[in-house]
Amino acid sequence: MFGYRVPAPDEAMLISGGRRGLGGAPFRVVTGHGKFVLPVFRKVRFLTLSMCESEVTETCVTKQGIALHVRAVIAFKVGNDHESIINAGQRFLSDQEQMSVLTGRIFAGHLRAIIGSMTVEEIVTERQKLAAEVLDTSKTEMAKIGLTVDSLQIQSIDDGETGYIDAMSAPHKAAIQRQAQIAQAQATQAAAQAEQAAAREQAEYARQTAIVKAEYSAEVDRAQAQAAQAGPLAQAHAQQEVLAVQTELAQRQAKLREQQLVAEIVRPAEAEAERVRILAAADAQRMKIQAEAAASYDRVALDRMLIDQLPQIVKEAAGGLAGANVNVLNGADGLGEIAAGLVSQGLTILDSVRQNLGNQDADSNRPDGRRSEEGKDNRLLQLPSSKEQKPRDGRVDVD
Repeated sequence: MFGYRVPAPDEAMLISGGRRGLGGAPFRVVTGHGKFVLPVFRKVRFLTLSMCESEVTETCVTKQGIALHVRAVIAFKVGNDHESIINAGQRFLSDQEQMSVLTGRIFAGHLRAIIGSMTVEEIVTERQKLAAEVLDTSKTEMAKIGLTVDSLQIQSIDDGETGYIDAMSAPHKAAIQRQAQIAQAQATQAAAQAEQAAAREQAEYARQTAIVKAEYSAEVDRAQAQAAQAGPLAQAHAQQEVLAVQTELAQRQAKLREQQLVAEIVRPAEAEAERVRILAAADAQRMKIQAEAAASYDRVALDRMLIDQLPQIVKEAAGGLAGANVNVLNGADGLGEIAAGLVSQGLTILDSVRQNLGNQDADSNRPDGRRSEEGKDNRLLQLPSSKEQKPRDGRVDVD
């Protein structure tokens, strides 16, 4: 619309002519909205509210008298309140570029004053303190001209050819270089240790690999040797079992042969020896009886007859043992007992004959001529056969 003006977002519209602005200002300030302006009767100008930059390069002398070349950058703008816009508009509306020049000069003066009260060490190590003090001292003056400072940055500090800063930093550089060398040496040592550890690990791996290979090879060799020996071992075991069976069979055959020899040779020989011993005992007993009979005067004929019959009696008893299967349980004692038994039977028979004959003589001397019943019974006495011999004390068996 004709005569309606609207300022940009970063601008302030100043309308002069007509009534005055706030506080008796020669113009009215419009920001953020439009305004209808009568042509010819009103005049409109625009003041920038955007950020501006000013660079300061100044040679300053420190408290120690050392000249330093300082370079700083200031970021500023016109204040957003109407008072700041009015102050800035009255000073810079016709030439807004002067804001950067004037700001740089103001900060250069304050910068020299602040650096003059500090040492090089403080300036170098405390740049933020320097910037804060410069901002504090310039804030009042900047507000008078309607400007506000957003930031102040010290870009560089140089002492030229004096070398003070370099000398001041020499110990730090040496320490840093020393630390760098130490770090490098440590890194080199760590690398060497890592290489040695890697070499050791590689050697250990190679050793373990060799051990595993050797164990595998030994196991394979053992398996092959066992496989090669399996056949001969099995054959040897089989032969050993055959020999054991043959040995057992030979022992059984030898035991059987021993039993056969005992039955065929030893037993008959023992029986024959026993028969011979019995005959010898009978002969000895006969000789004894002959001697006793010779000592008796009244029974010489009778004893001689009995003595002549006694060998025949014993012979008959011994004859029964010749073909008998005699098992002697107690050895020589048993055989002696057999012989003694036969002789004792012979003597018993002899005594019976004697008593019978004595009874006959007594009967013949009786007046009635009758024989006693005892004489009759004695006449019936017969010699026992060899087959009727019974074992004594359970130690001799006769078949």
